[in-house]
Amino acid sequence: MAYQVSREIEFCYGHRLPNHGGKCRFLHGHNGRVEILIEAEKLDPDGMVLDFGEIRSGIEKWIDEELDHHTLLFQEDPLVPLLKDAGQKVVVMDAIPTAENIAKFICLKGREMGLNIVQVRVWETSKNSAVYSAEC
Repeated sequence: MAYQVSREIEFCYGHRLPNHGGKCRFLHGHNGRVEILIEAEKLDPDGMVLDFGEIRSGIEKWIDEELDHHTLLFQEDPLVPLLKDAGQKVVVMDAIPTAENIAKFICLKGREMGLNIVQVRVWETSKNSAVYSAEC
């Protein structure tokens, strides 16, 4: 048995799926939401998995500063140099920036920060979400 806490974080981002057969191949934006699930086998001396303030000052701050109002693009996307040269905030990913890959990207960053993240869910819209779980 384990304890879990979660935090939802809202952020706005632009992206495109360059090889997509539909309209997602065009640059567009989302008012996204992320849910981060953190787990612990036992509670700390204060009776918590993790203080929510640590989530806010860590991964939530990173999302706010490094992803919110940025354009997420695949490293091979020809728009990368064009948007960077135009002074736009661009996050270059080593995978196509689908909701699934954005969830993994956030999970890995949180793990780098020392958070025991077991799942990240990214909502692109209020009806569509993707999950990246476990061994991130």
